[in-house]
Parts: sequence; structure tokens; C-alpha cells
Amino acid sequence: MNEEAQFCLEEAKEQMQNALLHLEKEFQKIRAGKSSPQMLDGVKVDNYGEMSPLNQVANINTPDPKSIVVQPWDKNMLAPIEKAILAANLGFNPKNDGTILRIMVPPLTEERRRDLVKKAKVEAENAKVAIRNTRREANDTAKQLEKDGVPEDDIKKLEEEIQETTNTFIAKVDKLFGIKDADIMTV
Repeated sequence: MNEEAQFCLEEAKEQMQNALLHLEKEFQKIRAGKSSPQMLDGVKVDNYGEMSPLNQVANINTPDPKSIVVQPWDKNMLAPIEKAILAANLGFNPKNDGTILRIMVPPLTEERRRDLVKKAKVEAENAKVAIRNTRREANDTAKQLEKDGVPEDDIKKLEEEIQETTNTFIAKVDKLFGIKDADIMTV
């Protein structure tokens, strides 16, 4: 396979890998019964007039599987952090004890677990769509390379490798979803 075709394939693999990494990050945000600092990743806090991610204004840790402790670096940030967590609509009710915020993670109901599985399935489908779009773009590039004079045999081989790579990444998405599904549904 010539250099241009090889470059096209490598670029497609990189984009598919990025889709997979994005899926993993999205799955970390979907809680599965156990508390984790990533549950608060989407929370933005008013930090003296500037919206900052929570992890830039406080230390977040999980002392046990049922709770999250948020310890702001500046005690004056307790109220804005509490307000931001409530505004994020995550279903958490932080308890302010004057120095830290303690969040008790409520146990998941069966209905909530099913909703989370649906959400995970949507994220998995989005990743598959991104992977298929990358395949389409790579195949379009291959057709353009053929017009530009790259031998037909190289193009056929490139298209086969693009399809194999796509199949591999789709299988990885399915595997990740299976793991997440089992994680969410385990009581």
C-alpha cells in the first residue's frame, strides 16, 4: 500500500480511537451505584465571576462507595459550590458542615437503572455513528486517491482495511456497553 493510502488508514484509526475514548469518558459520568469523583465532572462553579469546573476550585474524593466529599480550597466557595451542585440537577443534595460538602449518593431504583442503561446505549450508538462517519470519510478519501492515480489494488486493500478497522472498533464499543450495562444493572 502506498504512503497516501497508509496515511488515510492511520488517520481513520486515530479518529475511531478518539470516538472510543470519548465514549469511555461519557460512561464515567453515568453512575452505577458506586460514587466517583467523575459524577461531578459537568458541574461548573461561579468562581469570583468566572465559571470554573468544580475540580479546579475544590478537592473531590470518595471516602466510601455511598458518598462524595467536596472540600473547597477557599472556604468562601462552599455556598457557590453547593448552589452549583444543586443547579446541575444530578439528583444530589449536598450537606454543608461549614468546611466541606458531603454528598450521599442515593441507591439506584430499578427504573433509574433502566434509564441509565438507555442513556449508556445512546452514548454507545453515538460512538458507533462517529466510527461509521469516519469510515465513510476514509472511503471517500480512498476514492479520491484512486482518481489521483493510486493503483486500484492499493485502493481495494485500503478499503478492506478500513472496514476491518471499523468492525474492530464497533466490537470494542459493544464490549464497553456490555460492561457498563452489567455494571449499572448490578445491585
